[in-house]
Amino acid sequence: MSSPENKAEDDPRRRLPSVDRALAEPALAALVSLYGRERVTIHLRRRLEEARAALLAGKPAVLATGELAEAVSRSLADETQGGLRRVFNATGIFLHTNLGRAPLPATVAAGLGPLLDAACDLEFDLDTGRRGRRDSRVAPLLVELTGAAGALVVNNNAAALLLALATLAAGRDVVVSRGELVEIGGSFRIPDILRAAGARLVEVGTTNRTRLGDYARAIGPETALLLKVHPSNYRIRGFVAAVEARELAALGRERGVPVMVDEGSGLLRRHPAPQLDDHRSMAELLADGCDLVCGSGDKLLGGPQAGLLLGREDLVARCRTHPLYRALRADRAAFAALEGVLRLHRAGAPLPIDRMWPDPAVHRERLERWRRELGMEGVEIVAADAYLGGGAAPEAPIPGEALALPAGDRVQQLLRRGVPAVVSYLRDGRLVLDLRTVAPEDDSELVGAVRRALAS
Repeated sequence: MSSPENKAEDDPRRRLPSVDRALAEPALAALVSLYGRERVTIHLRRRLEEARAALLAGKPAVLATGELAEAVSRSLADETQGGLRRVFNATGIFLHTNLGRAPLPATVAAGLGPLLDAACDLEFDLDTGRRGRRDSRVAPLLVELTGAAGALVVNNNAAALLLALATLAAGRDVVVSRGELVEIGGSFRIPDILRAAGARLVEVGTTNRTRLGDYARAIGPETALLLKVHPSNYRIRGFVAAVEARELAALGRERGVPVMVDEGSGLLRRHPAPQLDDHRSMAELLADGCDLVCGSGDKLLGGPQAGLLLGREDLVARCRTHPLYRALRADRAAFAALEGVLRLHRAGAPLPIDRMWPDPAVHRERLERWRRELGMEGVEIVAADAYLGGGAAPEAPIPGEALALPAGDRVQQLLRRGVPAVVSYLRDGRLVLDLRTVAPEDDSELVGAVRRALAS
């Protein structure tokens, strides 16, 4: 017959860790860094109480610290559902439209706090003590980087196009190639934007072929603007013809009609990547003679969501005084982030997008390190194409290598639902993680998330 002391020692509840001991484990310590000690402790105590109750009733319960961490992670994720969550993008699509597009450079993001948690001189001149202009720092940077005479920032590229059309072409004609009447993200169509701005659409050419003469014949006394639109994810191949921006600009000068190009992706200056060889930058379009160019801040520029409107100073000034400008202008968070990113562009500093073209030897070592740290059979380094995304170079893959794991849909779901969340893709029945879209400084945390998902 066992003694009361032996029975106490055999009590499985004694195998449950204390709260302090559990919090010291790496998996739970990582959760503390994300959610704070107080929230993690509350959820941990609940899980421990559930485990004690189950054991007392003779039922199986979570005992291992790793299992407890996973249970706490799930309950914390459930509690925070509905709010934005940090996600590791391992899809190989850098400007993932559904994952926030361009990540801000870490140095820029770190500098935002002091500008957002207190007052700042967004529209205040500290020298004179008088009201200033909110783009007084950003506009000169854009002018310097692109050669534009004037610059204006609104809350996204569609807003930039809408503002320009409403200012320059309300009640008048805008000539657009039929092959460029595209639908952009969120089901917004170019004809709809023209209609909302009060402009009249004049289509020229055919779906696959538009010539300079088509534009010339369409110009009349009511023509306010010649508009050229980047096709984004839309491409026509084969028997095609399109008018280059410089040709259209020359026609516009000859006929006294402004020419505007919706460049779309916010490529400020020419990029050395071969995938962008055919993409005219905003600086190049202005040098070609275009009167106005608009583009996005959160795509190839690598900044926050914003719309850039660059070009002739008189046209930009008219847009600035239009009543719509106040409704469409960007807020201080966007201006603070955009200024930081533009300063990096001016300094020639690397941006997160440059991770898409890593040194092959350095990238291979990173993948090998991952394979060692995961410590499981069947992890392979495989050839994989990455893409810029966001409508930029959709048919120009970036060759490279990624990790393929012997796991499928179940692990992919666990990764998406874990903390931190990880988005990957499946290929040939295996889980693929493309690290080119993940910052190297996040490797340790991401490896931990993958290990937990595999263990589950």
